[in-house]
Amino acid sequence: MPMATTQIVLISGLSGSGKSVALKLLEDLDYFCIDNLPATLLLQTVCMLREQGHQRIGISVDIRGAQSLPALPACVAELKAQRADVRVLFLEAKTESLLKRFSETRRKHPLSTQNPDLTVTECIVLEREVLAEIADLAHRLDTSDLSANALRGWVKQWLALDQSRLTLICQSFGFKHGLPLDADFVFDVRCLPNPYYDPVLRPLTGRDKPVIDYLEAEATAQAMYEDVRGYLMHWLPLFDRDNRSYVTVAIGCTGGQHRSVWLAEKLAEHFGAERQVLVRHREYPGDLA
Repeated sequence: MPMATTQIVLISGLSGSGKSVALKLLEDLDYFCIDNLPATLLLQTVCMLREQGHQRIGISVDIRGAQSLPALPACVAELKAQRADVRVLFLEAKTESLLKRFSETRRKHPLSTQNPDLTVTECIVLEREVLAEIADLAHRLDTSDLSANALRGWVKQWLALDQSRLTLICQSFGFKHGLPLDADFVFDVRCLPNPYYDPVLRPLTGRDKPVIDYLEAEATAQAMYEDVRGYLMHWLPLFDRDNRSYVTVAIGCTGGQHRSVWLAEKLAEHFGAERQVLVRHREYPGDLA
């Protein structure tokens, strides 16, 4: 009988971005988890755990092991060459969100110990620079506006994906809350008629039938949908050939409630017939996920 494929989930990202939440989720899903493993020990550790019979492994690798991080890309490549199912998740957040979290928890930034003259903001900037190469290896997830519960839900969705296929992520957001950090493409739909100004439609979202009917009756909304759909139909095959794992298409309106939600859902419905698609609504992750 062939040996079961080992699934290895590597979690990295910025301090304060939710790595401990993601790693605890893996523990709850019966992964054998290790926090803060130096990258230079990754291959040896995975080999040992495999010999012990562990087939689901979760490992956190981050700035606390900064000196070993340059070894991580080669280790990931070697594990994939061994036919392991290796998934790398990189969590990030806006600087203002991270500052708020550090202030609320009264924790020190890990880089402040070796760099006592740096402010927390300067530590965050330095950490982004050091981890940039790891972010390029990974599925990036912006946790700036996510609750811990929403983050757990999004990570569960990600774990369930078929990693051999490109995943199209259709994500709505509100410009008034800032651009998502994990977007590959951003489309601005604020030029479309806004259901917010109709008192009946205001409390609803782009998933509710009255809002859908309102927008689909607008020629400009239909034209926007056709143009964005056509653009993606033209370019997504090139990402397939480039062996990309994820493409995140962010659709933004003012508040992230009506127009962007409608278009993200409509695009996901179209492409979901042939592709692996995730839908995410940043401003309403719990209500709409």
